[in-house]
Amino acid sequence: MQNSVEAFINVLESYRGRDKVIRTLCYGSQLVGGLLAGKRSQSSVGKSLLLFSAQLSHCRTTLRLFDDLSMLAYTSSYGLGGAEEDALVRWMSVLSNVADQLYYPCEHIAWAADAQLVKTKSDRWWVLSTGLWGASLILSILRSVRNILILKRKAQTCQRSGSAESGEEAFSQKAALRRQIRGEAFSILSSLADLGNAVHWMPPGFLWAGRFPPWLVGLMGTTSSLIGLLQTSSADPGASS
Repeated sequence: MQNSVEAFINVLESYRGRDKVIRTLCYGSQLVGGLLAGKRSQSSVGKSLLLFSAQLSHCRTTLRLFDDLSMLAYTSSYGLGGAEEDALVRWMSVLSNVADQLYYPCEHIAWAADAQLVKTKSDRWWVLSTGLWGASLILSILRSVRNILILKRKAQTCQRSGSAESGEEAFSQKAALRRQIRGEAFSILSSLADLGNAVHWMPPGFLWAGRFPPWLVGLMGTTSSLIGLLQTSSADPGASS
């Protein structure tokens, strides 16, 4: 119990970890609030949870005002992905970084327009930022699928060459590859859940835009957020939008 509390405190002490916790609370509140408000339209608890979720969402948007430089530092350090073995993974990662980098200023302008700090309509900037987020998610899904195929080939190669290695070493390599494949599968599930919400927030008429009830938005976001927390606790780096 004490170890779990200490691990949770360690997560809260980092900016990314705290953001994941706030994100989980935000979507979890929307999930429960949406279910309560749907069953009983006059449910004060459901409405309060939905309002709480909205405030947490505004909090995360404000905190992301300071994410541009850290994203730029990551994009610069990754560069053209010269360290990647696979060309497809490299270019999908580069394009994903570009989409993520452009996402932040678009969202900042939308936020500033809503706060009446700049004289422009926020709608188109929210749509643009959501579109960039969706593009980044699609690239992330494709990259994870590609990584799984590469890892499976490595696992097959490891199995064929296992007879030439010690049993313990071969087992360790296979276990490490299985963990990586599982991590990529979780990343795909997380990105698919977020992509569902990204499409929902696009203008009406685009696929299923605007058709999700609040509880379903909360369910998708909670699923993605819990996976993010799981990856954080497993020391698996990842970012959430």
